[in-house]
Amino acid sequence: MGELSGRTVVVTGATSGIGLAASVALAALGPELVLVGRDRARLEAAVAAVKARAPGAQVAALRADLSSLAEVRALAGELLARHPHLHVLVNNAGGVSARREVTPDGLERTFAVNHLAPYLLTRLLLDRLRASAPARIVNVASIAHRNAALDFDDLQLTRDYAVMRAYGRSKLANVLFTRELARRLAGTGVTVNSLHPGAVATRIWSRAPWLFRPLLAVAKRFMLTPEQGAATLVHLAASAEVERLTGAYFEGGRAVDPSAAARDEAAARRLWEESARLVGLDP
Repeated sequence: MGELSGRTVVVTGATSGIGLAASVALAALGPELVLVGRDRARLEAAVAAVKARAPGAQVAALRADLSSLAEVRALAGELLARHPHLHVLVNNAGGVSARREVTPDGLERTFAVNHLAPYLLTRLLLDRLRASAPARIVNVASIAHRNAALDFDDLQLTRDYAVMRAYGRSKLANVLFTRELARRLAGTGVTVNSLHPGAVATRIWSRAPWLFRPLLAVAKRFMLTPEQGAATLVHLAASAEVERLTGAYFEGGRAVDPSAAARDEAAARRLWEESARLVGLDP
């Protein structure tokens, strides 16, 4: 594993599950670590947990609710104001809603949190990441993208909302975004890769429909621990073995081809443009 001493690493969704486990592992490598979460008390607990498990770690916290575009912009502004260099951005925060919900921006919540928030945050930080190169971006996707398709006429899922349709579609967007961003960053010294962490027992399904919960309770007995699920994330964020790798998707701890839909270059470009329009950026 590589060393991150003197480098700045940002992890979203860092207060529990994969994000917290990855933060502990990354902190041990010596970076200035910034944890991002939406609940201040849980952020403080996460900082304490990381420091306890990685003595001497430099750990700070920033609060942001990534379902709000305004808060994503404020988070980016704080990161840029506080950190003259940014070397690793881990877009880990995610969630899913049992029924269709709309954010204050009028966006379907699962798509907004899982795709539009990391899209906007990454784009707002890109100049700083380029200036800090070599730098890395790691996007946490999911194997659920393999059964998903994007409907550009209804990205907000106003018709036929279903929890797994919403989740899978947002994760497909993660992989498409990763591949398109890698294309746009070619030659800059900034790499971007995505991964499926495995079936991990985390809080992400806490908003799942009540009828799924007994099944989830049984399934969790056979799931990976957060530490096991975080292993590929940490590898992509810190390992010298992948320092030049970009545009890849990891599953089962190795680079594999994502779904055919995730390899559609025209769809990736269109998603980039539609995402820019939805968050109010120039494509």
